[in-house]
Amino acid sequence: MNMNNHIEHLYFKSKKTSLIVLAATAVICSRMFFFFFNDPEGPNLLIVTGFALAVYSLSAAAYLFAPVKITGAKRLSAVIFLQILSVTGLYFCMK
Repeated sequence: MNMNNHIEHLYFKSKKTSLIVLAATAVICSRMFFFFFNDPEGPNLLIVTGFALAVYSLSAAAYLFAPVKITGAKRLSAVIFLQILSVTGLYFCMK
């Protein structure tokens, strides 16, 4: 076990911390998704929360049940990138 793997293992040992980070990025992605739509009233908080819950559910499933054998910070970074990519793709499909 090299030093980098040992450090990553210490920092990302808790799945709870990783899931909290995924929840925060889901809320940020959801808010940014609705920010870019031209709505004079602004985004509805219920809709933003519901969309954030959907993004979080998909990313948590990808994080917890992914068949890929990457772990630690790389896995968390990949799932965050997946969140950003899916929200961006959905935005361009809806525009």
